[in-house]
Amino acid sequence: MSLQQLVETTVTGLGYELVEIERSQGGLLRITIDWPWAGAEAEARLITVEDCEVVTRQLQFALEVEGTDYSRLEVSSPGIDRLLRGEADLQRFTGYEVDVTLKAPIGMDVADGKVSPLRKKFRGTLERTDDGAGWHIVWQEKVQAKPGQRVSAKRLAAAPVHALGFTLDEVREIRLAAVVDFQGRAQPGKASPASGEADAADDEA
Repeated sequence: MSLQQLVETTVTGLGYELVEIERSQGGLLRITIDWPWAGAEAEARLITVEDCEVVTRQLQFALEVEGTDYSRLEVSSPGIDRLLRGEADLQRFTGYEVDVTLKAPIGMDVADGKVSPLRKKFRGTLERTDDGAGWHIVWQEKVQAKPGQRVSAKRLAAAPVHALGFTLDEVREIRLAAVVDFQGRAQPGKASPASGEADAADDEA
């Protein structure tokens, strides 16, 4: 049994959802868990310290039985840059601002050549396509201003809006984008298309 299968079987068997597995140098094995999504109308449940302790104890036993090599195990709840793993997660976080990394560059100019065909990273609002069969992200180009110059609301409203469709097979990774509020607290949150910053994710060769 692979590490992915072992951890996922153990976590889901306890009633939780496996969000992410990370292995780092030094033998650290980091597991991120959450409660399965029960639909938009269901009350959100938060992962507690007790939940992490329960999963830690069971994983330690399972990893020992399988002879998995690791030095330290860490179980935690998702952070503000939570990984989105499949259709259920996309449905759950529709309308939120996300960072999308494609497996390969888009390979074509978007919006009259205003988006590089070599680009693989995008930040925008996650939305369903009009036909409900697929997904896209929508963002508005950030208006560049000279130092000390104020950008008028009219110029902001006139900035081009882009939409990029994608399938899960084309995506290497999708994560929630951290949104900082006026109190300086970072949190994942819903965003309008205008709030997506296209330059927040640089082109990747």
